[in-house]
Amino acid sequence: MEQDEGLTAVDNVVTQFNTYEDFLDSQITTVDLYYLEDESLARQLVELGYRGTGEVVKREDFEARKAAIEIAMLAERTQKKTLTSAGKDLQDNFLKALALREEDNRNGKTVIFIRDRNSHGQEVSGYIDYAHRLKIEDFEVYFSGKRRLLPKPTDMSFYNWDSHIAVCNSTPNYQVIADNPEGLLFKYKRDRKILNVDPKTLPGDNSTRTPIQTELYIQAVIFDHISRRKT
Repeated sequence: MEQDEGLTAVDNVVTQFNTYEDFLDSQITTVDLYYLEDESLARQLVELGYRGTGEVVKREDFEARKAAIEIAMLAERTQKKTLTSAGKDLQDNFLKALALREEDNRNGKTVIFIRDRNSHGQEVSGYIDYAHRLKIEDFEVYFSGKRRLLPKPTDMSFYNWDSHIAVCNSTPNYQVIADNPEGLLFKYKRDRKILNVDPKTLPGDNSTRTPIQTELYIQAVIFDHISRRKT
């Protein structure tokens, strides 16, 4: 029981102070400095337990616990960055293509075009900002095959071929240019390059167009953009 209380005291100290010296300084009073007239001596006395206003914490305990907490925080950050597609047995080419691009799209590089029928049997199509959807949705349901990724009215573009509803939305990564007489364009916000999704023309500078042979959709195309903006 005494050991648990000691660990708790160390934990409290470690989370409050960046260094052991900072902790020692917090235990020194103005009276101590007045009589001792030496800050380093005052620190030594606190470390030995002769001075101080709180718990006695040894340097080795502080540093060991500090290192353990930092390792735990690093492991937690690494776990959060684990790819959703990792470890999945992906059979379809479309899901394999998404998995291949998942890590790169933490910063927004890929636009996905999908045309298929929704759960109501209506044909829908649209362009999806892959990075944006990754941030606002859990792709576990898509990579596990529980659901199919489909365009939504909140995506970059959405069209319902039965109801003739058409919607366009800019995203954190792309600006939609809908009033272009030659067709829909997307401007990548980081380097301001234009992505042309017209299959009859080239996609634009630093961009590629890849049709995907898939059994999941009527049509699927992936546009990849490489940003060359200098940071």
